[in-house]
Amino acid sequence: MASSQLDQSTDADALVKSEDPLHPANLIPELCASFYHLGWVTGTGGGISIRQGDKVYIAPSGVQKERIKPEHIFVLPFPHPEGDRVFLRRPTLNLKESACTPLFWNAFDLRDAGSCIHTHSQHAVMTTLLWSGETFKISHQEMIKGVRQGGTGKALSYLDTLVVPIIENTPHEEDLRDSMAEAMKKYPDAAGILVRRHGVYAQIGRGPKLKLKCVDPFSSLTGKR
Repeated sequence: MASSQLDQSTDADALVKSEDPLHPANLIPELCASFYHLGWVTGTGGGISIRQGDKVYIAPSGVQKERIKPEHIFVLPFPHPEGDRVFLRRPTLNLKESACTPLFWNAFDLRDAGSCIHTHSQHAVMTTLLWSGETFKISHQEMIKGVRQGGTGKALSYLDTLVVPIIENTPHEEDLRDSMAEAMKKYPDAAGILVRRHGVYAQIGRGPKLKLKCVDPFSSLTGKR
């Protein structure tokens, strides 16, 4: 996806207006505020996207995570057409979509995920500094039961080993796309990808808040070894 264009065939603002608290346009601001208060993101860092049917809802770039509102949300079609980035809806404010957008598509295309979350959790960053190899592994922890194979499949058991690939960071977020996709293909059961000195991307089927709360404590345990 390169340059962008707006599809004028839809009632754009209607896409982000709903009384349903679980509608993506309402859920994204709630989750972003939660991530901020948990310390997983600071300032405008990190990002989240939710896929619902043939639409993808994406948080904006450059807005404090605890201050994002439904009217700030971008909406893109899924699957996405080849070529220029097409938007079904853009905010009226002069905002840009999350810099994580190309990486979110890895989760949708390679995992058929319902959501992809990117945080700058200090625990995740410390894990990548303490773990020098290409994977982080941990077993015999109760919270493993809240993690699913590939983020969307069968739940792991207490006796299973959680394996999370670690890829190297790049100066520009979008340049992580290929190495992230390669790691996802090499480790098809991985529920997320750690980025060294940066954070974590987690692909999720349902319940994004719950599942990420199951992944983050493992990083926390590692950092306190």
